[in-house]
Amino acid sequence: MSLVPDITELLARARSDLRMGVPVILTDDAGLSVLACSAETLSAQRLQDLRDLANGHPVVAVTVRRAETLKARAYDGDLARIEIPDYADLKWIQSIADPSDDLNTPMKGPLKTERQGSASLHRIAITLAKSARLLPAAVVAPIKDGAAFAGSHGLTLIEHALAAPHLTERSPLHSISAARLPMEVSEAGRLHVFRPEDGGEEHYAVEIGRPDRDKPVLARLHSACFTGDIMGSLKCDCGPQLRGALAQMGAEGAGVLLYLNQEGRGIGLANKMRAYFLQDQGFDTVEANHRLGFEDDERDFRLGSDILKELGFKSVRLLTNNPNKIAMMERTGIAVTERVPLKVGETAFNRDYLATKAAKSGHML
Repeated sequence: MSLVPDITELLARARSDLRMGVPVILTDDAGLSVLACSAETLSAQRLQDLRDLANGHPVVAVTVRRAETLKARAYDGDLARIEIPDYADLKWIQSIADPSDDLNTPMKGPLKTERQGSASLHRIAITLAKSARLLPAAVVAPIKDGAAFAGSHGLTLIEHALAAPHLTERSPLHSISAARLPMEVSEAGRLHVFRPEDGGEEHYAVEIGRPDRDKPVLARLHSACFTGDIMGSLKCDCGPQLRGALAQMGAEGAGVLLYLNQEGRGIGLANKMRAYFLQDQGFDTVEANHRLGFEDDERDFRLGSDILKELGFKSVRLLTNNPNKIAMMERTGIAVTERVPLKVGETAFNRDYLATKAAKSGHML
C-alpha cells in the first residue's frame, strides 16, 4: 500500500527521531533487535528506562576514530562497542561521545569493549547519527522482539537488510525549481534548486550567463560554510573562494557554481563548532575531526557531478585546489579539461588551517 512509508522514508523518520532524543528499533535477519539512541540527545530518564528494558548490557557505539582517542579497543574494525558500567550516568556517556572535556579528564577508562557477536546494528546506529548531523555515537541495548516493541511503543523500526543499501548510496536528486537571479557579479544569473529523495538538505546550482553545454564549463563545487560565506570568518578561506569564483564566472560571462549543503566538511555546523573548540585547544582541523569521531572529510562530492549531468554538462574547467574533487569528477563521468587554481583569502587566523589542508589533505596551495 502506497500510504505505508518505505525504507527511505523510515530512515528519514529515524534521523529526525534521533535528533529529538527519541530511540529507534533496529533489527536483522538473524532475529536480533536493539534499541538505539543518540548519545548526544539521550536524556537521563530514557537512559534509565533503557537499562530497565535491556535484554543485556547497553553499550556506547563509537567510530574507530573516537575509539583511538579514548584508547578503547575497536574489535569490530571501524567501530568499538564500549560497555557502560553500572555506575555510569548520562554525563559519563556524553563524555565518551563528546571530546570537549578530553584534556580536562583524559583518563576515561579503563574502557571495556565487546568483541563477541555482530556489530551490524551498531554500525547502522552510528551511520544514522552521523547522517543526522549528530555526534557519531549511539547508545545501543539489546531487546526482545523488536518489531512488537516498536509497534507497542510507537517507535520507528528499521530492518538491516532493507536499510543497508540506502545508507551507503547517495540519494537521487531532483530538480525542483529554477528562476532568473540577477547578481552583483552578473545580471544574467539563474538559480536551480535540487532536492534529494531521502529528506536531506537541498543543494543549489548558480548558473552565470548561458554556458554552452557542448564545451567545458567553468565550474566550482562549493560546500556551504555559514561562518565563512555569511559571517566573514577569518578562520577559513571559504567566503573569499565563494566570492572569487562567482566574480571569475561573471568576468568570463559564463559558469556554474554548485552550492552543496555539506557544512563543516559534511559534519554539520554544530559539530564544526565543536571542532573549532578543539582547534582552540591546539589540535589541527584533521585531528579535531578525528577526536570527534569523524574522518578527515565526510563530504560526498558526487552530488556535484549529479547536478552537472542533470543540467546537461559533460566537461568542466574546475575551479579548485582539492585533488579529490578532480578525481571524483573523472570517476563519475565528468571530464576535467583544466584545473583553475583558486588561491584567495589567506589570513593570520587561517594560515595554519591552510597548511594542514595542504599537508594532510593534499590541497594544491
